[in-house]
Amino acid sequence: MVQSQYVSVGALTKYLSAKFDRDPHLGKVYLTGEISNLGNRRSRHLYFSIKDPEQKAVIRAAMFSYASRLKFEPEEGMKVQAVGRVQIYEPAGSYSIILEQMTPAGVGDLFLALQQLKDKLAKEGLFSAPKRPIPPLPKKIAVITSPTGAVVEDVAKTVERRLPQAQVVLLPAVVQGDGAVPSLLAQLEKVDQLGFDSAIIGRGGGSIEDLWAFNDEALVRKVAALKTPIIASVGHETDNTLVDLVADQRAATPTAAAELATPISKQNLVDRVVELSSRLNLAGQKLIQQKQQDLKYVIDRPIMKQPDRLYAAYQQEVDSLEKRLLQAFSRRIDQAKYQHQALSERLAKQQSQLLRPYQERVALAAAKLDLVSPLKILSAGYTIVKGPEGQVVKSKEDLNAGQQVDLTFADGQLSAEILGEKHD
Repeated sequence: MVQSQYVSVGALTKYLSAKFDRDPHLGKVYLTGEISNLGNRRSRHLYFSIKDPEQKAVIRAAMFSYASRLKFEPEEGMKVQAVGRVQIYEPAGSYSIILEQMTPAGVGDLFLALQQLKDKLAKEGLFSAPKRPIPPLPKKIAVITSPTGAVVEDVAKTVERRLPQAQVVLLPAVVQGDGAVPSLLAQLEKVDQLGFDSAIIGRGGGSIEDLWAFNDEALVRKVAALKTPIIASVGHETDNTLVDLVADQRAATPTAAAELATPISKQNLVDRVVELSSRLNLAGQKLIQQKQQDLKYVIDRPIMKQPDRLYAAYQQEVDSLEKRLLQAFSRRIDQAKYQHQALSERLAKQQSQLLRPYQERVALAAAKLDLVSPLKILSAGYTIVKGPEGQVVKSKEDLNAGQQVDLTFADGQLSAEILGEKHD
């Protein structure tokens, strides 16, 4: 064998890889087997193995961006049907299958995804949470459905018949297909915002694919989170969606949903008013009869026929109390007068005693003052001379001839003119 007949491992791997790529049987492979060695599902990509337990054969598998491709959760040991292409990983010299599609074998894809989501939400308690009570007399009811279907018409007719004063408001939505979930979510958002008393969500019958939007996880959670009570009427009586399970009430038909939304009908109210009126009338008659008997009993009592007997004894007691009160009042006045007189005498005596030292001091001061009083001096023959400007003249030098002066005596005043200086 010549040297050129030998090839490298890399060359052989490249040859086999190219062979796989060109082989139509390996470009798209339809494979069935069981899932094993399931990797971390938190990653965007899924890595695991598909094994054949009978022949004990295993092939590695990978699905990139698997969350957008699968409608169910892969589980260890689950039998699946997969579609993909075989490729060789040259650095390791191993081959694997790159999956494009994968569905559970023997179980419908939608059914399994629905069951898994249902179990998940049930564990969270969404279906067993307390239901919101439906208002007995709603004023405004929202209907979230297709504007072209018969649902809204059936609901409107039923509400008009049962409770004409209630307003039915259509919130039009897409109810199947790719745009159904966003449309339904947008209208549910308005229910709490616009202040509806209750809401009905639903559509007519169809296949599981037609009703699939009502099994969407986001839609189910939105219905559960609403503050407004909601009634679900999706499909026919035998159809059951997750929205039906999480709603506050489930109706088999739109008409039944409208009846649930109006627990008390117009006729119920009329019947109730008639019943209450009858009961009130009967109760009123019984009350009047009882009060008449009570009044007759009171009128027939002796005290009502001779009312003066009721207060005769009290009148005597009042007279006695009045007499005692006058006597006590008179004694109190006499006592007060005596006390006032005694206090007045004591006060006068104390005032005299307190004032005596001051009176003596005043008399002594008056005597001293009198000794130095100008009037006392004037009475001895002296005179006070005041100049033209009213000043007291103390020296002859303060006056000149011809000036007028005022002379003050003990018994009055005189005016005089200075003639000149007198020499002895």
